[in-house]
Amino acid sequence: MLPKVYIDGQSGTTGLRIREWMERRDDIELLEVPYESRRDIEARQEQVFESDVSILCLPDDSAREVAAWAADSDTRIIDASTAHRIDNDWTYGLPEFRADQRDAIREAKCVSNPGCYPSAFILLTRPLVDAGLLSADAAVSIHALSGYSGGGRSMIEHWENPDSGLDSLPFEAPYALSQRHKHVPEMMKYTGLSIEPQFVPSVGPFKCGMRVQVPINAAQLHGGGTGEDVWQALNESYEGETFVKVAPKERPSPVNDFSFDPQACNDTNEIELHVVSHSSGHVLLIGLLDNLGKGASGVAIQNLNLMLGMPETAGLPE
Repeated sequence: MLPKVYIDGQSGTTGLRIREWMERRDDIELLEVPYESRRDIEARQEQVFESDVSILCLPDDSAREVAAWAADSDTRIIDASTAHRIDNDWTYGLPEFRADQRDAIREAKCVSNPGCYPSAFILLTRPLVDAGLLSADAAVSIHALSGYSGGGRSMIEHWENPDSGLDSLPFEAPYALSQRHKHVPEMMKYTGLSIEPQFVPSVGPFKCGMRVQVPINAAQLHGGGTGEDVWQALNESYEGETFVKVAPKERPSPVNDFSFDPQACNDTNEIELHVVSHSSGHVLLIGLLDNLGKGASGVAIQNLNLMLGMPETAGLPE
């Protein structure tokens, strides 16, 4: 009998992408509530309890409610919201986070999907902290650029509204600069950093794609660490990984106007990690990913595959 999977909130941006990538699979059975019944609590509860795994693509409060329904059932949960990302009772769903993370996800009842910005930041910096190249009390900053789908339906409608004038915006728009972003606690917990990073997000005039830049001052690198050391730490951490690609330290061509395209990994579950060294000793870390791929929907499917004992790449684009 095929394992049953229910996507609660499949009409949202993350849920739509998950369904689009999984609907052609013949190794699972996708359960569904008719669109007109999507707010019917009893109809949704029925599907949650019938499923082997339910993927929650819901606002935080709704995700907490559904997780409470499933607490005393056999249903396993993948939560794509931010509700449980730093909850010690949930397993963090970033398979490449550390060597034993896949085993933890395989055995978990409740998995919290990582955020898009944190996925890149954690994968870029955690190996440096582990290697002693970056101290846990380092004060780092993050400049991140995302496609407007990262803000969900309301931001998509705003950016795609012809009256907004954003369709021809020739630069990135600042985003939530005066707020403590909800991703920051997640970033700190899973990198081991004790000082809150300065997070400067922005939105670009494109729907999907993301570039996360983390500048590391030469003075922050311990023991005379260099860009070569940083690259080695990342390369050793992700050697053999299917979805995390560390760019070669020797570039085939010089950095130019078209380098580090935030849309380079669109429609995939891949993330590219780049190390750019400067003659001063400073290092720039760059992560490129699809905010709806490895940043949300793709990693949810990756976690689902692990939980069901299936090949990790099943249902994901080549």
